[in-house]
Amino acid sequence: MAGNSEQTYEEVVRGRKSIRGYQDKPVPQDLIEEVLELAMRSPSSMNTQPWHFHVITGEPLDRIRKGNTDNILAGVPDSREFRRGEPFAGVHRDRQVEVAKQLFGAMGIERDDKDRRQDWVLRGFRQFDAPVCVIVTYDKELAGSDDTAFDCGAVTTSLVNAAWSRGLGCVINSQGIMQSPVVREHAGIPDDQVIMKAVAMGFPDYDFPANEVYSNRKPVDEAARFVGFPDREN
Repeated sequence: MAGNSEQTYEEVVRGRKSIRGYQDKPVPQDLIEEVLELAMRSPSSMNTQPWHFHVITGEPLDRIRKGNTDNILAGVPDSREFRRGEPFAGVHRDRQVEVAKQLFGAMGIERDDKDRRQDWVLRGFRQFDAPVCVIVTYDKELAGSDDTAFDCGAVTTSLVNAAWSRGLGCVINSQGIMQSPVVREHAGIPDDQVIMKAVAMGFPDYDFPANEVYSNRKPVDEAARFVGFPDREN
């Protein structure tokens, strides 16, 4: 459960999970500002701080939701601005499928239920019906810098952790920014910024089944190699 400022760092990191269902409750601007101030203590390369946050709610967010879903249903190709790689394969695809199975299982969506599967996809384009969407952008003049993408990823991680520590849930996503002209128009994003990611944000609805999903992490001994350390005793 999302908590409060008295949580320890470990409690925040171990407790946080992606939230895909939200209460129909506005999020105070001063609370979001507090979360952003915490998040922006994230490290950045040589203190460049390349990030910008466009915090959207209310009617402008509704227009983004409608434009995104109308375009995807009309077959408009995505126009995502930040670079994207090839589709996941191998173990990375396996992990993607694993969490999808967890989510569909929690929601009771059967494999052959095309209508509910499509509705789940469209939910992503609607920013999961969250009351707030944070669009993360960076300065276009830094577009060739790998450090910039690394820094924006770091600050986005700090953002979702800071939000969790203040009782808010988030899910980082790309569906909400794939129709970038729609997002740019209704969020008023300047032309000198690149749209990178979206973060849905709000107070978690703990009765929403998908919010029970807690994704697995591979163990440290699979992810890390230790070089130069004395061997551990068995």
